[in-house]
Amino acid sequence: MDADLRSLRIDRSRPSDTRPRWAVRWIVAGIALFVLLVAGRLLWSRLNSAVEVEVVRVVPSESGGGGPRIVLNATGYIVAAHKIELASKVMGRVAWIGVDKGDKVKAGQVIVRLEDDEYRAQLQQARGQLAALEARLQELLRGSRPEEIAMAKANLEQAQAELENARVSLERTRKLVAEKVLSQQALDDAQARYEAQKARVASLERNYELVRIGPRQEQIDAVRGQVEQARGAVAFYETQLANTLIRAPISGTILEREVEPGEFVTTSFVGERGAKGYVVSLADLNDLEVELDISQNDFAKLRPKQKGIVTTDAYPDRKYEGVISQISPEANRQKATVQVKVKILNPDEYLRPEMNASVAFYSDEERHDAAAPRPTIVVPTSAVRDGGVFVALGGRAVRRPVRTGPPTGQGIRIEDGLLGGEDLIVNPPAELKDGDRIRIRKGHAS
Repeated sequence: MDADLRSLRIDRSRPSDTRPRWAVRWIVAGIALFVLLVAGRLLWSRLNSAVEVEVVRVVPSESGGGGPRIVLNATGYIVAAHKIELASKVMGRVAWIGVDKGDKVKAGQVIVRLEDDEYRAQLQQARGQLAALEARLQELLRGSRPEEIAMAKANLEQAQAELENARVSLERTRKLVAEKVLSQQALDDAQARYEAQKARVASLERNYELVRIGPRQEQIDAVRGQVEQARGAVAFYETQLANTLIRAPISGTILEREVEPGEFVTTSFVGERGAKGYVVSLADLNDLEVELDISQNDFAKLRPKQKGIVTTDAYPDRKYEGVISQISPEANRQKATVQVKVKILNPDEYLRPEMNASVAFYSDEERHDAAAPRPTIVVPTSAVRDGGVFVALGGRAVRRPVRTGPPTGQGIRIEDGLLGGEDLIVNPPAELKDGDRIRIRKGHAS
């Protein structure tokens, strides 16, 4: 019995389990993180997996209204035909800006005013230099004043009188030296005074002649050239001062306002956080285009000046006439597309740049009137769900609301919402939503 009881006693000399608790926590956290990553991966794959769908090309019947046949339906974006990023021609700090995003402006309207103190000072300096040179030129053109000529003549006559006096004195001294009354030194001094006075008279004679004739023609031409140079400087600084008022080059709408009062505008290199390179961007919203990337497989269906009808996702009930205005001379190798621009002939205030737009191109060359009867469009009944259909655009399912008419033997008639040429998804899965990624399975044309 004692032996059995001793065997049941706890041996406290054996080491206990000393495994640290932090290791257990790290293991649990690692397992939880792994589970979250796996779940996130599965969720991401589920959300981004492409749904396989079957599509048919919507081909309108010409019996409904006698309209032209749609050969292609393409989607793209509305862009301004000529978007202008208005820059400054001079550097300076913004003193005032008078427009905001969305404002309409007219050609020549002042949009931004820069600080102009330095330019005004430079212009004032240039005008002062021009005035001084013009005065100098007038002085040369008018020649010497009568008073200057009279003074030069008086100085000459005085010098001639003094020369005559020196000559008489020289003759008298020569006689006295010959009579041994004066020394030879006195004769030499009288001779020197006479020669000096003679040279002075010759100098004053030339000066009098120059004053009487006036300045040389070469001197006048030189000053006239300086005057023209000064006029050019004045014109330059006047232009610089005028350029501190930044005006709208065309009538249009302000798309972006890039500067605020106090910011610096430059005409040279623009850094990320430095001075601004342009002040506003604007465009004429009455000159809009639809920019399309046409697959090379469909490119042969189009030609220059081909007409079509433009619709937007925002206003599907509004239709606009369009015509191909530009076809890119080269294709995009990566996308296997060719860029085509369609000019909208009748834009209105509902259209905005960067809107999604669809263009239905017609086969005939006659002008298509958007108000003319539309061709009959019949689609499979299985494509319509909850008052709408799904169209395959750019690898995604885009829902289009439609107005249906009476059913026919071929399907259901679409009164509004489709133009023809769309890739329509038939038998859409119940879980398919607007914007889901899709993978197209080859179908048949309707």
